[in-house]
Parts: sequence; C-alpha cells; structure tokens
Amino acid sequence: MTKERYFEICSQMGEEPNPDRVPPDVEDFPLDVQRALILFNKLGDRVLPDIGYLGKDYSQVPTLMEVYEVEDKKLFLEALLRLDARLIEKSQAEMKAARERLKKSG
Repeated sequence: MTKERYFEICSQMGEEPNPDRVPPDVEDFPLDVQRALILFNKLGDRVLPDIGYLGKDYSQVPTLMEVYEVEDKKLFLEALLRLDARLIEKSQAEMKAARERLKKSG
C-alpha cells in the first residue's frame, strides 16, 4: 500500500491518519537500502522445480556494490538478505500449499 492510498482510505472512512501506520515510500529509506531494492531485482534467482525458490545468486554483488557506489555495506547486505528471506518464505509457503492441494485431489 502506498502513502497516497493509505491517506485516501482514511479520508473515505473519515478517520485521522495514524503516523505510525503510514507505509513508507522508497524515498523514505536510506540511499543504500534504496540501492539494495534496485539491485535485488537485478540479481538472478536460484530455483529448483521440486523445491522452489532457493534465493538470489549473489555472485555479482561485489561488482554491483562497487558500480552503484554502496557506502554502508552492512546496511545494504542486511536489506538484501531480508528481501531474500521474505521471498524464500513465500516460496516455501506456496510450495507447501501446492503439495496440500495435490494430496487432497489425489
């Protein structure tokens, strides 16, 4: 959800926006987190048919960090790893749900 959509919903419901619930925009994050978001989508995926998404291929990260002039390497890498962890969890949940559907139909 974007900030604009949040404010629109609050307006429609006649509620005061809660500053603690306003979703951040990409611009609200530090520059190296923004870089991590951009570069995360440029990294290749490691996927196996029976297992699903295994995570990103990090072999190009050192080069990309240099090219994009990443300053806070620790923050950058933490952002990448958190993004990857969320996708791995999502993939595992989808694979589990698919297996359950197959069990019920078979």
